[in-house]
Amino acid sequence: MLNNQNTKALPSSIGFIILGIIFIAANLRTPLTSVGPLVSLIRDDVHISNTLAGLITTLPLLAFALLSPLVPKLGRKYGVERIILLALIFLTIGIVIRSLSGAANLYIGTVILGFAIAICNVLLPSIIKRDFPNKIGSMTGLYSVSMCLCGAIASGISVPLAVNAGLKWQGALGIWGILSFVAILCWLPQLRNQSKQTVTTSQQRASIDVNVWRSPLAWQVTLFMGIQSMVFYVLIAWLPEILKQQGIDSTQSGWYLSIMQLALLPFTFIVPVIAGRMSSQRLLVVITTILLLTGTLGLLYGSSNIILLWIIILGIGVGFAFSLSMMFFGLRTENAHQAAELSGMAQSIGYLLAAIGPALIGYLHDATNSWDMPLFILLGASVLLLLAGMGAARNRFVGSGSRYELPRKGR
Repeated sequence: MLNNQNTKALPSSIGFIILGIIFIAANLRTPLTSVGPLVSLIRDDVHISNTLAGLITTLPLLAFALLSPLVPKLGRKYGVERIILLALIFLTIGIVIRSLSGAANLYIGTVILGFAIAICNVLLPSIIKRDFPNKIGSMTGLYSVSMCLCGAIASGISVPLAVNAGLKWQGALGIWGILSFVAILCWLPQLRNQSKQTVTTSQQRASIDVNVWRSPLAWQVTLFMGIQSMVFYVLIAWLPEILKQQGIDSTQSGWYLSIMQLALLPFTFIVPVIAGRMSSQRLLVVITTILLLTGTLGLLYGSSNIILLWIIILGIGVGFAFSLSMMFFGLRTENAHQAAELSGMAQSIGYLLAAIGPALIGYLHDATNSWDMPLFILLGASVLLLLAGMGAARNRFVGSGSRYELPRKGR
């Protein structure tokens, strides 16, 4: 990979980097969002409870939590490009294993693909910070759109693939191995650029490094990341089941989940661009909370005749929250190494918090035989998101009191 000074000299290489980022991002949600609409089919076929079914979504989040702190060190030691390629290979293997029959293969494959996605989750913001320091907003928006678009498509076509196309749940999950294989092919050219990556000496690194684990701002970013992730993955895992209780069939509820993700798409590009031009993102945090509260209250007390409206509002809120969490990795750090460290910390602790969500919600539903209590949990999470976000949105860098300065035009 090339440093920022080489971007103008070698536009073709930068083009390949962008293409690789887009296809890697396309694989970061599809293996997860394809599960929600198929939960009932999987549950009935392998004979598991709702709590165990929630683990299908929870296990990748636990994998994110365990591996994320180690990823920046792996990237520095073996090279970011090489580590990402290895992750994509294991992602494909995990998808294939998960699609085989049997509960054991289901969970083993899920853990493998979770570790693979964790690596890409941590390193992509670092790549953007390093190679596109003056275009963090637009590049974050670009890979966020790719991630969310493919995730939405996966949610919408999972049940039709499993039922109408006769692939069953195994085939509907396994087909995404094709997309991960394409990502491998797109990323292979980056290995040739591995030796061209600028190496920073340990002395130089020490002069700009901070211990993010001791930074209050880093912890606020981490809490924001974790809470928004919990809300998102709860919705991904259980929204189709919540809607089915209101009389909506499996196919339609799957498409509603897809619509929720489609609704967030424009905002996953627009919000990062706007956020990158603001010294403080607190206004965007407030808007995020209002959207999430409105959508959740709509599901609880709103008319079922306009349930599509509540789904769309929820989707926009999730889009705001996700985009801001991704932007904070770049905006709250001074260099690519710090971005990777903050990303690793936030995704480790953050996804550990998020991992509680799907299993907890499944347990609460089993215990109460209602989706009211789970929705109240989402309301509380939205309030906590506001509290964490108001701190994370301050125009400061982790480990320092310096304000964030926007890049000047022409830099």
